[in-house]
This record gives sequence, C-alpha cells and structure tokens, in this order.
Amino acid sequence: MADQKDLVVIGSGPGGYVAAIRAAQLGLDVAVVEKDPQFGGTCLHRGCIPTKALLHTASLFQEIRRSESFGLDVGEPEVNVEKTQDYKNAVVDKNARGIEFLFKKNSIEGVRGIGRVTAPGTVGITDAGATRVLGARFILIATGSVPRELSVAATDGRQVVNSDHILNFERIPDSLVVIGSGAVGSEFASIFNAFGSQVTLVEMLPRILPLEDPDVSKELERAFRKRKVRVLTNTTLSGVERWADGVKAQLQKGDKLETVEAEMLLIATGRAPATSSIGLDEIGIDPERGYIPVNEFMQTGVPGVYAIGDVVDTPWLAHVASAEGIVAAEHMATGSARPVNYDRVPSVTYCEPEVGSVGLTEEEARERGFKVVIGKFPFSASGKASIEGKTEGFVKIVSETGYDEVLGVHIIGPRATDLIAEACVALQLESTTEEIFRTIHAHPTLSEAVAEAAHAVAGHPIHS
Repeated sequence: MADQKDLVVIGSGPGGYVAAIRAAQLGLDVAVVEKDPQFGGTCLHRGCIPTKALLHTASLFQEIRRSESFGLDVGEPEVNVEKTQDYKNAVVDKNARGIEFLFKKNSIEGVRGIGRVTAPGTVGITDAGATRVLGARFILIATGSVPRELSVAATDGRQVVNSDHILNFERIPDSLVVIGSGAVGSEFASIFNAFGSQVTLVEMLPRILPLEDPDVSKELERAFRKRKVRVLTNTTLSGVERWADGVKAQLQKGDKLETVEAEMLLIATGRAPATSSIGLDEIGIDPERGYIPVNEFMQTGVPGVYAIGDVVDTPWLAHVASAEGIVAAEHMATGSARPVNYDRVPSVTYCEPEVGSVGLTEEEARERGFKVVIGKFPFSASGKASIEGKTEGFVKIVSETGYDEVLGVHIIGPRATDLIAEACVALQLESTTEEIFRTIHAHPTLSEAVAEAAHAVAGHPIHS
C-alpha cells in the first residue's frame, strides 16, 4: 500500500515549497519530493540567490574602486574568487536550511529522490535504487526548468557554458561573450564587467532587455556602453570554433559576419520547462511546446493534478511561481482562489544600473487603446542619488487620461528592484498618479523619484 497524503508536490523551488507551506497552513497533509540534495530548486541553488550574491560582490567591488570620490583612501581592491564562492555558497546553504526549518515547522515531509507521476493520484519516487510510492488526493507539478541549449553551440562547462556552469567559475575570464540579453544575460554581463572581463553582449532582437519598456532598454544600453560592455543587437550566433585558449564566436548581423574571440562563451538564451520525464504521458497530459496547459486556478485537464512555475506558459519568475503556488494550494484546500493577474507581475533585473518594472509599457498601453500620458524623472535630479553617486536612469510612469489611472511604472537606476514595490501596490489598488504625488515621500530618498514622475504626468514636475 502507498503512503497516503493530501498533497504531493514534485519540486521544491519557490513555487513548490511555497505551495506546500500554504497548503499545510490550510490543513493539508503535504509531502515535497526533491531530486537535489537540498531543498530550494533552481532559484536557490542555480539561479536567483547565488546570482544576486555575486552581483552584490561585484557592486561592492565597484564601490570600493571609486571610494576615493567619497573621501576614502583604501587602495586598489582585488577579487578573491575562492572567498567570493565561499560567500555565495554560504548564502545558499543558509537559505536551504531555512526551507528545511519551514518544512518542519509546518509538518511537511521532505522526500529526496526523483518524483514521477505513475497514475492519477500516485507518485513514484526513486532514490539510489530504492523506490517509494506516495498516494495523494492532489499532485502539484513544480519541476521548474533547465537552461535552453543552442544547436550551434553545445555547452561543455568549460569554454561554452550556461548559467548553471558559470556560477561556479574558478577564475575570472579575460573576455566573455554573452548570448542573450534578457535578465540572465544582462546580469552576468554586469558581474563580469565589474570583475574586469572584456564583455560582449549579443542580442538577436533590436534591443537589449527586449521585454522592458524601450526607453529602459535604450538607457541600459547607454549605461553598458559607458562601462565598456560591447553591445550587439540584431545579431545572432551562427557558429562556434573552440581552440586551446577559448572560443571564436561567429556572429551574424544581416549579411555581415564577424568573428569575436573570447576566453568563454555564455549561452543565456532562456530556459526550457522540465516536463519530459515526469510521467505526464501516464496520466494523459500532452504538453504544448513543453508547457503543461492549466486554467486560471493552475489545474491541468486531469482532476487533482495542478502545475505551476516554469512548467506552465507564464513569466519565468520565481515570484510568479510562488504566487501560482498559493493559488493552487488555496484552490485545493478551499475550492476557491484569486487567480494571478499577470498584468501586475513585477519584473526585476539586478544589472548595473538595476531595472524594475510593473504593468504595461507605453507601447502596450497604446496598443490596448488607452489614451496615454507619461511622466519621467531622472535620477540625475535626485539628491539621494547624488549622495550615493548613482545618478544614471529614471522613473517612468505610464498613465491614461480618462481616469488618471496608473497603467505601468518602469524604473532604471539605483535600487530599482526595491523601488518597484511601491508601484506594485499602486497598480494593485488601481491608484491614480495624483494619489501618488499627493502621498508624501520622505526626503532625501530615492523613492521621491516615483512621486516626481507622478508630478511629471500631471504636467508640473518640481525638481526637473
């Protein structure tokens, strides 16, 4: 007889473990199956957390290098790769232990092994030759994604690497070509540019960070070029030649072919859902381009089976997976839930300068038929930004003229990934721009830039 649970979650990333905790809070008996030695999934071990730890080190390194401008004489710093990796790994380990603590606190059973749906309501688990079967009223598939490979440049973990490989670098390459300028590519471009690598950032579309507002993309490209990052847009990778000291990347732009030599090539062209070997065919689920079809409550077409995160065709973001996990758990436990509003999902990129956005871009708002008005405020006019010596970028608010409702907020500049939270609340509450600029913002703070952008929408900016 199989052990019986109310819910079995396959995958312990930010979707799976959050869903498990919420389900347990609502009274369900929960088990979480994880193939890796520690809980936390890709985000914790090979994504969000270790990447941001490296970005923090890179940011500190750059701050120290320009400390003289703040009145400090500290000498020329050096990057100690071994200690940098120790710091990164310590952060990851601490967070992994935190998830184990939360499982114990909420009486969730953590099961290590490879989970596979073997029949409706049944999950088989294999671990080092041993097998176990769990029965469940509900199954939640949260197996995440893996780096997407390019046929023209198979990764080898040494000269041609993906985002998993490069996290564990043992030396700083003298030169690096990054293919793909989304969040992953832009962040690694920032890290290694700060550490001293000669970085070339390649994007097949007309602009970098192509999902962001075009004004933000333009500003980030300007900032990257200022930092000596070479940016190539409308360019594709057509081939790779490996040689003793690195690679020769063949880059195609229109009818022009260019060969760029580098010590290392990073493939950062997105991720693919991890759905190929988890037993979907056993229960009649037919993925579409690898993604599992679900409804607004994250239910699949099979009763009792839910799916969230990177295995469904929604934004590849940890916080989206968490939100979807809560929706799924609440629907399982109560029969009702509030679906995720994907128009209000924040996007954050921890490059230098940082980028944060939520809601519609100016283009999207016009395409949906809104009469649009925008307001922008540059950080060059912010007192706090001047104090910190980080004056690149701006806040841009997209609003509509009928009701003055805020449709989107786009920030590039210092602390953008934190500042965007105010905008998330504003959109959730269907705020007007007047409500934002009537809200008193403390001085001197970076958040004043949000209020100033709202003033600009109304046509009366104060400090610009």
